Amino acid sequence: MTLATEEKDEAPAEPDTPRRRRWRRIRRIGYWTAGTLVGVPLIAFWVAYLVLDVRSPQEVLAELDKTVVLQYSDGSELLKVIPADGDRTFVPYTQVPEKLRDAIVATEDPTFWDNQGFDPTGIGRAFLTGVGGGSGITQQYIKKSTGDEDATIGRKFAELVLSTKITQEQSKEQIFESYVNIISFGRGTFGPAAAMNAYFGKKLDDSMTWSEAAFLAGMIQSPSVHDPAASGDAHATRRWQYVRDKLVSRGYVKGDENMAYPAAEVQAPSETRAGRVTYDEFHVKQQVLAELEQDGFPLGRLQQGNMTVVTTLDRGMQDIARKALQDRLKSEPKVFRGAIVAVDPKTGAVRAYQGGDQSVRDYAGTPHAAGSAFYPFTLAAAVRRGYGLDQPVPSPEKQEFLGENFQYPDVCGPKCTLRTAMQAQADGPFVALAKKLGPDALSEAARQAGIPETVDGTPTMREKDGFLIGAGIAIGRYPFRPLDMAGAYATFAAEGTRTTPHLVAKVRDESGAVVWEHTDTARPAFDDDADTSRRIAEDVTGTLGTSLPDGRPAALRFGAAEHGNSPDNQDAWAVGYTPQLATAVWIGSDDDRRLTDATGAKLTGDVVPADIWRTFMTAAHEGQPYRPLGGAEQRGVPLAPPVEVRPRR
Repeated sequence: MTLATEEKDEAPAEPDTPRRRRWRRIRRIGYWTAGTLVGVPLIAFWVAYLVLDVRSPQEVLAELDKTVVLQYSDGSELLKVIPADGDRTFVPYTQVPEKLRDAIVATEDPTFWDNQGFDPTGIGRAFLTGVGGGSGITQQYIKKSTGDEDATIGRKFAELVLSTKITQEQSKEQIFESYVNIISFGRGTFGPAAAMNAYFGKKLDDSMTWSEAAFLAGMIQSPSVHDPAASGDAHATRRWQYVRDKLVSRGYVKGDENMAYPAAEVQAPSETRAGRVTYDEFHVKQQVLAELEQDGFPLGRLQQGNMTVVTTLDRGMQDIARKALQDRLKSEPKVFRGAIVAVDPKTGAVRAYQGGDQSVRDYAGTPHAAGSAFYPFTLAAAVRRGYGLDQPVPSPEKQEFLGENFQYPDVCGPKCTLRTAMQAQADGPFVALAKKLGPDALSEAARQAGIPETVDGTPTMREKDGFLIGAGIAIGRYPFRPLDMAGAYATFAAEGTRTTPHLVAKVRDESGAVVWEHTDTARPAFDDDADTSRRIAEDVTGTLGTSLPDGRPAALRFGAAEHGNSPDNQDAWAVGYTPQLATAVWIGSDDDRRLTDATGAKLTGDVVPADIWRTFMTAAHEGQPYRPLGGAEQRGVPLAPPVEVRPRR
């Protein structure tokens, strides 16, 4: 009876239906997947933790004795970056001034003293996108010590493991000590003692000021860029202000404490004074190293890997550019300074880069007012809006634009067109055109041609607030680097195809294998449309026609920037091209002043800069075939008549 009752109370088993079997499989797969997603990374992390080791700073410093070789495009040696004795002095943590420690932490890793050695946000971004994120001090030390700075998931994983391991094995003071001794502060230095000597000529001790500490801390992120000898005091001041603001906002320094950028204290690079490299070689070296830093190859990584850098520079053109500058400026006032940059329009490869041989200041890599050399971009903006080259345009002597009054003599005549205005070097029509089109249209056309949005973090073609475009854009008052002018004019030479000017072709390791190579960036410049870009470029070229002394067709535009509101000039340009080469020549001085040439005439683009441009371009094209310019001949449009070649004075 009892047995029967128990059998009756027992619930019957549910049938094993296909649906239930399917859900069991799904749950089983889910369990395995979850276990794999959690277990495999944990196992991999543990294995890596046991296998990988953190290298000591002494080991890293020992590898920084290796020389980095820079080569011309043909493989011949350009120069060597040789480590200097005494530039890698190890400094114990207790001897690093507290102000410098605070400045570095405030700028590079404000949570350093409390975090677990890594930035979770940067790690997550790397795993999701395959691109490295921002790194704190511990992660930066791992990158520098391993010599692996590629933005890959594998590198970020190893960085995470080693950052965790070193945080558990060492104190924060030990980690900071290791980090600060292997990072580069620029000028071939590693560690704070070498940096203090290189920039200020002082020993490292507690007499360091907040201004000096902020300066050195600002060098760490990108020393080849932030060094005032490379980018000028204006850029270095902005970087210094950034660090100062971090110190104030994070409570290290009171807002009313007296701090100023130490311009007068910063010394010129000692290696140039010692004669290791000439000034023009120094400019090339700095520009190449700055470019490589942006591409993930800072100097320390190059040295650790004993790498060789193949540049785009043509040995012959580099020599021609140097001689053209030196020979022409010999007879001019001693205050004259000059620069030449030549770019291959098809690839953006810089074939000649001469920043001058007078000082550590690189005139090819620092901006100068473009003056009327900006007008081809105004013309490009007009063609984009449907203007024709032979369309009549006003040529007023007086006009108002954005609250500023402009007055120029009418040199274009009653039948002024865009073509004749460009040939007559007329200012009035282009100011009127700027007023008609608006400043945004001019800025956009210049950017599409190749003028970068920013240079060293500072917006181009903008007022000091970084946003507004002023009336000065109409007359080229905004400054441009010769490097960028050559690159933007190269877009017109390449019939509307834009490339990025660059000095580095590839990087080889000590076995000769290519570990990095520049990627071609050629694309239609204007509105991302090939036909539109070609039409705009051909129309601009059609107004700039000239010829070299050998009869080769070329395009050339002169430019001069006024000194304040005076009728005199402080900058002069000659910028032009053939299908094979786009070249910018700038002449000016170290400061803003009225300039007159050796004859007493005011500096203009059609004399000294034009002489240098023609001398360089003629020699650079020797042996090269003649090529039609800008497709004008194919379209049946005659080139503008050649610009008169003025006698050399």
